[in-house]
Amino acid sequence: MEQAHEAPGEHVPTPGVPEPRPAERIGMAVVGAGYWGPNLVRNAQQTAALRLHWLCDLDEAKSRRVLGEYSTVRSTTSFEEVLADERVRAVAIATPASAHYKLVRAALEAGKHVLVEKPITTSAEEAAELCELAEARGLVLMCDHTFCYTPVVRRIRELVHGGELGDIQFFDSVRINLGLVQPDVDVLWDLAPHDLSILDFVLPPGVEPVGVSAQGADPIGAGRACVAYLTVRLSNGALAHCHVNWLSPTKVRTTMIGGSRRTLVWDDLNPQARLAVHDRGVDLTPPDELTDAIRHQALISYRVGEMVAPALVEQEALRNVMAEFAAAITEGRAPLTDGRSGLRVLRLLHAASRSLELGGATVPVESTGDVELITAQERATAR
Repeated sequence: MEQAHEAPGEHVPTPGVPEPRPAERIGMAVVGAGYWGPNLVRNAQQTAALRLHWLCDLDEAKSRRVLGEYSTVRSTTSFEEVLADERVRAVAIATPASAHYKLVRAALEAGKHVLVEKPITTSAEEAAELCELAEARGLVLMCDHTFCYTPVVRRIRELVHGGELGDIQFFDSVRINLGLVQPDVDVLWDLAPHDLSILDFVLPPGVEPVGVSAQGADPIGAGRACVAYLTVRLSNGALAHCHVNWLSPTKVRTTMIGGSRRTLVWDDLNPQARLAVHDRGVDLTPPDELTDAIRHQALISYRVGEMVAPALVEQEALRNVMAEFAAAITEGRAPLTDGRSGLRVLRLLHAASRSLELGGATVPVESTGDVELITAQERATAR
């Protein structure tokens, strides 16, 4: 049986092989029985290292429907009851983002490890506070950036971190479909977190976002951007570009990452070949290597080599999320997508929103929490 390809330091259970049951399972509760909560419940129950004790929701009838008639997991409307249970060491929170800060803080103050849906909070300041609280108390604070736990993204991370692509030159993603126009957020806050969390996950050490610019449009009069283009400037001079759109009649989920050695293309809607690595690109002849015979020729040459489609094992990403959460708690370490990664994504989103307000001006990532004033002339120049 083919093994899943792992990123350095990670473990991906082989499908079909039961995970070893630890001597002491980690008691857990899920908060929120809405859209994502049932998925957390199912995967927690299927993870050998975890033991689910509670499902908490303000609508207890909804919780009971999720659990079924014969479940041993208890339902409650009281978050305080969950936190008072000494068996519960960990809490997974899948509520509206506006409630995240209060719930996560209460859980951390009660000494519980926390897995929280994205975005971690709605405020970068609050997210930073939660990260500091978790670190001070030695607790795991993990963001459920689910795409980062798919086999394809983990392979991409390994290729980038291992230097297979060379120096990163560009990141380009498209996430478009005829989607549901959200009543409370624009298309950037709805769709871009997926691509920004992937960008944060795969970028090599030493390369980080330094500035964000965004353009958006509302052609249907929804009162918020329904089409948006987001550009992130990276510290190595490269650009990352994300296109998100609720109005496309066709669904597209592609990401391309170009490097100095190779370029990869990820098509998430092509299960037969989700990932392709191309040995194709542009080479630049260094000036000190030019001879008189070729000095008159162009410095740029094009490289056309083979394409490789790495084999990937299909797995449910959320199962890997739960396994990583349990492992981080057991091993006393930060998870792959810790609270700081959630904070970094949140800062990019705030910078994007600020850029929209400024007509597309580039907003430094470090100053996204500041209220900056610009003149009409600066705004016009930015456009």
